[in-house]
Amino acid sequence: MKPRFTILAVMLLLASTSLFAQRPAKEKIKALKVAFITERLDLSSKEAQQFWPIYNAFDEASYKLKNEDLGKIKRQLRASGGDISDNEAEQLLQEMLDIEKNLHAERIKLVTDLRKVISARKIILLRKAEDDFNREIIKKFREQRKRRFGNN
Repeated sequence: MKPRFTILAVMLLLASTSLFAQRPAKEKIKALKVAFITERLDLSSKEAQQFWPIYNAFDEASYKLKNEDLGKIKRQLRASGGDISDNEAEQLLQEMLDIEKNLHAERIKLVTDLRKVISARKIILLRKAEDDFNREIIKKFREQRKRRFGNN
């Protein structure tokens, strides 16, 4: 770990103690993700300035597709109790496929845009960093839940 990122990580950790108590969980996770990815990709300050607006646009678009659009379909299914006609199922299936196509298009746009600001190696490392971050968050959540509720 480079010294500047060690300092950044320590500062974020110290600030998180007081700030995180006041901020919604989504913002906490986003701040941790920024630090994690910046460190893992070893982004220079210039790269980070160009990288984060592109990545944030992708993240917002994919969040909307996953949580709002797919969420709408899931709510429809819950409301119907799974009792839908073949025509309704066909329509929902097509909507789901359209959402998946849009998610794929967003990922392609991300890679295309990032090629202009960071190396191909860092773009490949981004996917691994995202996966590693998600695994760490899930691990921390499970540990916290285990401490709070016991071994359930």
